Amino acid sequence: MAYRRSALMEERLADNRERILLAARKLIAGGGLREASITAVSQVAGLSTGAIYRYFPSKADLFVEVLTSAVDYEVAILQGIIVKPGTDTERLRAAVRSFASRALEGPHLAYAFIAEPADPEVDAARILCRERFGEVFKTVLRNGIASGEFPKQSVDVSAACIVGAFTEALTRPVAPTTKPAASGKKLVDAIADFCVRAVVGAAE
Repeated sequence: MAYRRSALMEERLADNRERILLAARKLIAGGGLREASITAVSQVAGLSTGAIYRYFPSKADLFVEVLTSAVDYEVAILQGIIVKPGTDTERLRAAVRSFASRALEGPHLAYAFIAEPADPEVDAARILCRERFGEVFKTVLRNGIASGEFPKQSVDVSAACIVGAFTEALTRPVAPTTKPAASGKKLVDAIADFCVRAVVGAAE
């Protein structure tokens, strides 16, 4: 007869996994990927290092899941923004400002998502995550083009350029060796203005 875990065992396993993810995210948010060693994660989670490896075969696997979870959260926020009342230009600007503002508020996590040196598996996950952000912006672009608010353009290219623009513009400001920007609002506004100009002024 095949072994079946009890509901209590399944709940405990799920709880341990969540504790590990929360511990890793807390460490990354506090100091980047370099602070989230397996030993540090095990201490914060209150589990042995062996237990960590039972859930995540490698540190890269753990980082990818933390990154994916963070992006799930960010994408949900952006999806909520693009369905709010207003013009598509306003929605585009609000979505870019929202991401950039939170990145500056949590620079270590943002840098880990954008550019911190990491294993190839993490870099591959970053590409997929950027594509997910791009899908959100494609929705805004399609709506704006359909209404005549935006000129006709390649939705795929424009969405990729928007994501590339705000992630690149944020790389240095969120890097651990960079002093906090004198005016985060000015930077956020400048990034949003650029993205809007690129879309509104685009032509096929």
